[in-house]
Amino acid sequence: MYTIAIDGPASAGKSTVAKRVAKALDILYLDTGAMYRTIAYKALSAGVSVEDEAAVQKMLENTAVRVRYIDGAQRMFESGKDVTAFIRAHEISKAASDISKHPCVRVAMVELQREIASEQSVVMDGRDIGTFVLPEAKHKFFLTAAPGERAKRRWIELKQEDKLGDETLESIEASIRARDAADASRAFAPLRQAEDAVLIDTTSLTIDEAVEKVLERLR
Repeated sequence: MYTIAIDGPASAGKSTVAKRVAKALDILYLDTGAMYRTIAYKALSAGVSVEDEAAVQKMLENTAVRVRYIDGAQRMFESGKDVTAFIRAHEISKAASDISKHPCVRVAMVELQREIASEQSVVMDGRDIGTFVLPEAKHKFFLTAAPGERAKRRWIELKQEDKLGDETLESIEASIRARDAADASRAFAPLRQAEDAVLIDTTSLTIDEAVEKVLERLR
């Protein structure tokens, strides 16, 4: 059974690489970031401050996050509602980073992630998969890229999806740098490379090249 952990900062390509690796191996891909985005979306929709841990913890008492696969695609449900279409908005990214620093949120999501990984082969990506969620995973990778390159990728993605709004390349890069700092400095399960993870810098790599580097290691 494969248990593959792929960590890295925002827009380093880890989700795309993880999906492609899972497809190549014909195993499940679990987008953990979508789980935290779902919690962030719930908080923003309910008017709960993502900075207020006590309020967030109370909100979690009436929150039920579920992962379902429909036609091969991961869909996120919160209290029975499909929220997949709403969790990729730009403001959700920052909110997800802020809300995920609370131990109560991470513990709740990690329990679900470990449960899924215990039942089947899985490729899981995030920021603390190899260090905290699945520390015993046999295969660990850490994908990174220069902030400027990651901002460019995010800008292109938002433009293609017609979700750019007032964002500029500069504002996106500033947001990415701020999120990097927040993710790396949080007290509970921060973003960092596991000691036994393979480092892959995707700055000058195509997606195909990054995927092949992972598959080469797995072989």
